[in-house]
Amino acid sequence: MKKTTILICDDESGVRDSLKLILDSEYELLYATNGQELLEMLRDKKIDPALVIMDVKMPRLGGLETLPHIKKLRPRIRVLIATGYESSDVASQAINLGADDYLVKPFDRFQVRSKVVSLVGPASTP
Repeated sequence: MKKTTILICDDESGVRDSLKLILDSEYELLYATNGQELLEMLRDKKIDPALVIMDVKMPRLGGLETLPHIKKLRPRIRVLIATGYESSDVASQAINLGADDYLVKPFDRFQVRSKVVSLVGPASTP
């Protein structure tokens, strides 16, 4: 059985590496470093992520600016916003723009796994 695909979009390599350590054994992971790159990937019909985990602040095109475009291109994709700001304003703005949930950085592996499973279900087993 094919693994569920998750597209991780964050300009910080440390965050991408952390998410890889947490999720790589159970999910197929793809990576983008900004919203513009992520949208280019989604326009390619060959990839079909079930979930996007995306940072709020990134160069070129941030998460909140990218979110409406994701929902327009691929309305069924679930979106988990990751933010370094523990502000309810950012979280509510993300939810209003179509995000399904959010994580506050720094996050731990249990929190990430719990949010991912709640959005796309447990990892597929072969």
